[in-house]
Amino acid sequence: MRRTCAVYGRWGCTGSLRRGRAWLAAGINRGGRGAGGARFSEWGGEKGWKGQSQGCPQQLAERYADLAASHCEAVQQREEGEWHNAQLRLENVRLRLENRRLRRENRCLFHQALLGNGPHEPEKGERQGSGGEAEALRAQLERLHEKHRLALKHLRRCQERAELDDEELQERYCSL
Repeated sequence: MRRTCAVYGRWGCTGSLRRGRAWLAAGINRGGRGAGGARFSEWGGEKGWKGQSQGCPQQLAERYADLAASHCEAVQQREEGEWHNAQLRLENVRLRLENRRLRRENRCLFHQALLGNGPHEPEKGERQGSGGEAEALRAQLERLHEKHRLALKHLRRCQERAELDDEELQERYCSL
């Protein structure tokens, strides 16, 4: 059972509260013999002993206030970190949606370019002087149409076999 001395503010388990250090300093030990002063310092009386409170109440209060402030700072930093993580998650969702939209737009533009009705294609009456070049472009377009048709056919076969995600396969085969 632990007891504290009201005068010294020290913890102890041995003897009466009234005896405290005075009991050791006076030389009254359990056997009733003297030599208390020597024994007091032998037992670590002035250096402090196990279970003794280290410091006055003011120092302990200051230490407690310091620990409380450190704890408050740590809690605040954790809350700021959680808030920052939430913001990053929201931005991640926004960027993922934007990325999905841009992929769809890119796929659409790619299909338009393959089909020949893209926004960059000139009108029929614009370039009449280069008949050979137009013929070469038409042949290239036909080859691209055939290549695209074969890629789509292969894509459908792969989807049936492996049941893979449509987006992943189209990304893989659109780069042909």
